[in-house]
Amino acid sequence: MRAIRVHEFGGPDVLRLEEVDRPEPGPGEVRVRLKAAGVNFIDVYQRSGQYKMELPFTPGSEGGGVVDAVGPDVEAFKPGDFVVYAMHLGAYADYAVVPDWKLIPVPTGLNLFTATAAMLQGMTAHYLSHDTYPIRAGDTVLVHAAAGGVGLLLVQMARLRGARVIGTVSTEEKAALALGMGADEVIRYTEQEFEGEVKRLTDGRGVDVVYDSVGRDTFSRSLNCLRPRGYMVLCGQSSGAVEPIDPQLLNRKGSLFLTRPNLIHYMLDRQEVLGRARQLFDWINEGRLAVRIDATYTLEDAAEAHRHLESRRSMGKVLLGMQQGILPTGGRIENAIDRGDVVDEAGWESFPASDPPSY
Repeated sequence: MRAIRVHEFGGPDVLRLEEVDRPEPGPGEVRVRLKAAGVNFIDVYQRSGQYKMELPFTPGSEGGGVVDAVGPDVEAFKPGDFVVYAMHLGAYADYAVVPDWKLIPVPTGLNLFTATAAMLQGMTAHYLSHDTYPIRAGDTVLVHAAAGGVGLLLVQMARLRGARVIGTVSTEEKAALALGMGADEVIRYTEQEFEGEVKRLTDGRGVDVVYDSVGRDTFSRSLNCLRPRGYMVLCGQSSGAVEPIDPQLLNRKGSLFLTRPNLIHYMLDRQEVLGRARQLFDWINEGRLAVRIDATYTLEDAAEAHRHLESRRSMGKVLLGMQQGILPTGGRIENAIDRGDVVDEAGWESFPASDPPSY
């Protein structure tokens, strides 16, 4: 079978397409013939060596496809089932072996590419809004990078839970995206100082929770945006790691709460994984949660997919489409998905995941 392999850390050119042995499923495992794999910034960090990986490895932390074979003791799946998964390495390939407890059946009526695109970012937005800080009706929330992959999903989920949403973005186009997804107010941080604007918009009270995926450049000012006993959810570090702080600072700023969560700790068992994914898929099928796929590349062009992601040109999810037997040549897939189904015309940029998962 074909697989992308990384033998040395570096730029996109280290992504090499190779022929490798097709893996066999063991007890409790399922072999999936992959149709799509999500391209995320965590893949870039692993490829470049920012996250140290054992070499060689096959990148890719989310995928979707058809069950090809099952190992001993697997009862929930059979060959032919359509499934998706997240947080399991090795999706840049024709086949992947995945623990059965991580697999999610794709419900009837949901496009497989859409289901794949929603997994990692969608489950992240879900745990942030439902568990890390369970948003309540009437809350006011601040979402940094509100036009990012997790950001736009967070905006939508916060609105579903009855919150007022303030978002920060860098451009007019991104502001339009965030507003189109339900943000009540958007702050262009390239033109306005977000701390002062948040205080103005909340009449000096502050917000109940800040979801900060930016990190170093926004952290200290984000703390100043919180009401007393507010929650600081540091969920990324796209601008770099936050400097160490004295915990007494949280006291001085209003007995604040600070947490640094990771998706892997919010999908610890089968029940948790199924619960999050099923709610996501229900919302998508009901038209309450919008997902857009920006670009799909063939497996051969994984390096180009990484360049597209790193350029920040994407206005939606970037996928690899394996499409065995359908697309014998490389290049961007222009018609890999049906844009007339549940895929929405608004989009997001891929979220730069900040923590290496424990696979």
